[in-house]
Amino acid sequence: MSESTRKSTSRREFLKNTGRIAATSALAAGIVQHAYAAPSNTIKVALVGCGGRGTGAAAQALSVKNGPVKLVSMADVFENRLANSYKNLAKRPAEQVDVPESRRFVGFEAYKKAMDCLDKGDVAIFGTPPAFRWVHFAYAIKKGLNVFMEKPITVDGPTTRKFLNLAEQSVKKDLKVGVGLMSRHSRALEELAKRVHDGEIGDIILQRGYRMAGRSATAGPKPDGISELLYQIRKFHSFLWASGGMYSDYYIHIIDHLGWMKNAWPVKAQALGARHYHDDSVDQNFDVYAVEYTYADGTTFNFDGRRMTGCQNIYSSYLHGTKGMAIVSKSGDCGRPSSLFKGQTPVRSEMIWQSKVDREEANPYQNEWDDLIDAIRQDKPYNEAKRGAEASLVSSMGRMAAHTGQVITYDQMLNCKHEFAPNADKLTPDGPAPVPAKADGTYPVPQPGILKDREY
Repeated sequence: MSESTRKSTSRREFLKNTGRIAATSALAAGIVQHAYAAPSNTIKVALVGCGGRGTGAAAQALSVKNGPVKLVSMADVFENRLANSYKNLAKRPAEQVDVPESRRFVGFEAYKKAMDCLDKGDVAIFGTPPAFRWVHFAYAIKKGLNVFMEKPITVDGPTTRKFLNLAEQSVKKDLKVGVGLMSRHSRALEELAKRVHDGEIGDIILQRGYRMAGRSATAGPKPDGISELLYQIRKFHSFLWASGGMYSDYYIHIIDHLGWMKNAWPVKAQALGARHYHDDSVDQNFDVYAVEYTYADGTTFNFDGRRMTGCQNIYSSYLHGTKGMAIVSKSGDCGRPSSLFKGQTPVRSEMIWQSKVDREEANPYQNEWDDLIDAIRQDKPYNEAKRGAEASLVSSMGRMAAHTGQVITYDQMLNCKHEFAPNADKLTPDGPAPVPAKADGTYPVPQPGILKDREY
């Protein structure tokens, strides 16, 4: 898949070229106006987190064709971001978007007001930084709402433990929960997983994944006119408490779909990582990561990540088995076609299968919404919360191994005591940020071998 094609289907790029407009939303004097009664077969949606990912997810929710879906409320901590999102979504037919100013909420408590506009069985979309995922999910469970949430959904051990408990609660309430790990809804990868699990390339003995691209997830010094906390939320990829950093946010797709192909999660990780070209950047990320994951049976999974301009770009994933190999994602998080080979070299003469996908199911971002809404309408079991938390934890495990220079096991990561943002449910716009800036305007960074039981 070409870079331009990937951008056309990525929620992350949905608002990349939109202009900034004046803020138009307002609070309704402390009174939450409930959405008017919709037809009984209409599923109402609230969007919490109105950046590119959230807005793209809402657009895909409204594109489901098996019955009416209506956006009725929106929430964000940034008024201009909500305004831009509404401007884009309001271009859709009027019967799909009914969000007057009285149902556009701004602030750290706005998520409650947006979800209060829904009835039980409706859908809340969470597109906020993952630090807030457990906070918002807990409220959705209390309200009896189905949920679609962006990945990753946890960033450390303590939030994973909280989330696994919430996942159990959501299952007991029979809530339908989708997680934005769209590789699981790629029809090409679904067919590949079936063939791999049926033994077409034998037992898996090695997995390889790469996401090596140009400069990204950086943050310069905080500008004037914005609080420390809001600055860090705006630059959430740069701060471990907000997103798990570049590693968790960018690499989780390949980590997740290779775990799926193995039908297991790695039990430990050892890793290397380093910072190189930072200039005036103050973010907490490393520039390179090299992680060796190991499964319980000894199988290894090598993952390489890099964010350096001018270097060779590689963005793909592979399996090697006792009877052959597979290209899982040819390019991108789940780029088609997937293919199987009878040898260990991916050459056409050795190919034994290549995926073919019907055009109407070619977009995994849309597929995950089609699958979720179908499960809601047909009342099918559908809950990805536990698996999403596990994929997030395995991502954190590799990241912590690199950041500490230690071998980190799955259980060590799960039971790690360092919670990055323990008061995520109590933050206020002008209150302290979970990670304070140092006197020189930079932030604490990992120190492998010095800090061994925490990442900063």
